[in-house]
Amino acid sequence: MKKFIANIVLIVLLSGCAAVDWLHGWNSNSVTISKGDTLYSISRRYNVPIKDLININRLSPPYTLYVGQRLRLPTKQYHTVKSGESLYSISRMYNVDITSLSKVNNLQTPYSLSVGQRLLLPASVSSQQPAKSEYRSAVAKTAAQTAKTSATVASNATMPKEMYTPPAKNRKAKFAWPVNGTVISGFGNLGSGRKNDGINIKVPLGTAVKAADSGIVAYAGSELKGFGNLILIKHTDGWITAYAHNDKLLVRKGQKVVRGEKIATVGSTGTVTTPQLHFEVRAGKKAVNPRTYLP
Repeated sequence: MKKFIANIVLIVLLSGCAAVDWLHGWNSNSVTISKGDTLYSISRRYNVPIKDLININRLSPPYTLYVGQRLRLPTKQYHTVKSGESLYSISRMYNVDITSLSKVNNLQTPYSLSVGQRLLLPASVSSQQPAKSEYRSAVAKTAAQTAKTSATVASNATMPKEMYTPPAKNRKAKFAWPVNGTVISGFGNLGSGRKNDGINIKVPLGTAVKAADSGIVAYAGSELKGFGNLILIKHTDGWITAYAHNDKLLVRKGQKVVRGEKIATVGSTGTVTTPQLHFEVRAGKKAVNPRTYLP
């Protein structure tokens, strides 16, 4: 029964996951399979995600192991701290939560880092960088500015030049709430080197995310690490709203949307583990407190 349950858990964990060999370039060692070993027990023993074991060893269902078989194991990966980086910005860079990153490095608040310090990265970290060059530069700029998302979310590189409109200095009209829920993280400094350029709203998984105002979708995708499934809407006055951590995206880049239109469903993608919406309001590249512009 235990073996059956372990196999069911394995199937659930792997469902919908593409077998992408992102472990290319990692050094590895190996383990010899003994009687009673399963992928689940090995993943627990060596603190390696099951899907990583499958990918690096190119295993196929039903993932049967044999006594004497050798499995490759990914080894430790490190990040060297650069000037301007914080634990929060590094966690965003590698799409891991700050708690896991601090735990594996035995760091205590306020998480002070020094230039040149080597940080051990959790086993699940991918060495793959964002696919497009504008996102690589955006992530680097984010780190340099202590995890400010302004350079990434509102960068003109994420939208066609013809869509650029200099933002109005003042906005009298209010935005509509994209979801109705509880604000669990406010705008501004959160302590321990963390800064929120928007607000995080807790709502049930699958809740409809609605456009805060009419505009054109400037970006809809998941290439920017940390934000999960992200949507940017460019409004007629040059202001931008951002909607992150979505489950499903229901609009595409270049599509016109109207105020209150359903554009996505709430999820827990990116660096969050519970369903919520990260919502930002920007006057061009400048992040402003969304609460000021919501009814």
